[in-house]
Amino acid sequence: MIDMSNSMKTTLLLGALSGLFLVIGWAFGGETGLLVALAAAALFNFGSYWFSDRMVLAMYHAKPVTPDHRLHRVVERLAVRAGLPVPKVCVLPTASPNAFATGRNPQHATVAATEGLLQVLDDQELEGVLGHELAHVRHRDILISSIAATVAAAILLLSRLALFVGGGRNRSGNPIAWLAMLILAPIAAMVVQAAISRSREFAADEGGAEIAGGPDGLVSALQKIERTSHQVPFKANPATAHMFIVTPFSARGMRSLFSTHPPTEERVARLAELGRNGR
Repeated sequence: MIDMSNSMKTTLLLGALSGLFLVIGWAFGGETGLLVALAAAALFNFGSYWFSDRMVLAMYHAKPVTPDHRLHRVVERLAVRAGLPVPKVCVLPTASPNAFATGRNPQHATVAATEGLLQVLDDQELEGVLGHELAHVRHRDILISSIAATVAAAILLLSRLALFVGGGRNRSGNPIAWLAMLILAPIAAMVVQAAISRSREFAADEGGAEIAGGPDGLVSALQKIERTSHQVPFKANPATAHMFIVTPFSARGMRSLFSTHPPTEERVARLAELGRNGR
């Protein structure tokens, strides 16, 4: 059921993006623009499926780590426990604590964590976070997350193009382009919200607690990440906010705009209930 649901979401996302490319191409170039947009959409769809994970990792300057690295050792131990192939492991050079998983399937997965996460979490807490990310891998959430990020980024880019071409001094010359600019930015947020459900995070929390051997580490880690993220904001690309274990914060208040995660307090409460029930 999870695989089918994510496959449908992937198809819908890529189909919606193709339609937006065609609308923009026609608005700016008529039939010629339509043909150019069709070719661009086909190329982008191909690239999104095969390379969206690399795009996201490159965006954050992720660096692979060797098997003797602390992060790699923990990921490898938990992956074996979960019956998963050992994913590629990367570190992001930022002091704000956070983590995400990406890739098109468990055989081509990457788990990434920030330097700040390694600094503030003890081993039990780190196991809780990495168990959560490996649960996303096991549930095959990672492809839809990666594609949703590239789709949102592309739509934001298109909206800026519409602003540049249809706005400014020549706003009245192309009302369709100007209208596209006005609606595409909100659509970008809506696409991400529609693709990433809050129930997905709850399922990964529960699966992560199972992989890590209990919910205590994840409970403590979520509370610590939430608290530290306010003190050390992560200036993440809004299009990728849904990928992280806790929504990255910024001075512009992206938490409220891209609320793809349930409140941390609710996640903690559910995990505590799991602990009381002995699950």
